[in-house]
Amino acid sequence: MTGPHGGAVPGPRLPFFVYGTLLPGEPNHDRFLRGRTRAERPAVLPGTLLYEGPGYPYAVEGHGTVHGALVTADPATYAELLSLLDDLEQYLGPGHPRNLYERVARPALPLPDPGAPGTAGAVRAWVYLAAGAVARSLRTGGTPVPGGNWLTRRPPPAPRTP
Repeated sequence: MTGPHGGAVPGPRLPFFVYGTLLPGEPNHDRFLRGRTRAERPAVLPGTLLYEGPGYPYAVEGHGTVHGALVTADPATYAELLSLLDDLEQYLGPGHPRNLYERVARPALPLPDPGAPGTAGAVRAWVYLAAGAVARSLRTGGTPVPGGNWLTRRPPPAPRTP
């Protein structure tokens, strides 16, 4: 498997936990995920807080829960998707000083499927968390997203009149 700069990408082929512009209905969903996934399921990421960014959110470690989706990549497109997401999230490698986000493995909790009995346990997934300097800035002066849900951050559109 190769990364965005042609080098080998270490680590397991984990699903992805997405929580912002990669969610269904958001601008980057179709651009990056359409045709490259096998499954997408609502999920939450405990131990994180969500902050407003300039048109996109940042998740940081904290005492909260972020709502999003657990995305399982199609095995045939996994390397391509990983590279595309690393580029989108400006992730240059672990701890790189120019990272906007860090790609880390964290346990995500799939939400119960109303049509299936039982509950699903935690699933280890890649998630892009705000890189160190960005996270520090957000903790001191950022705007939290209430409830940790990017999709509910703005008021619903006004109803149209005929």
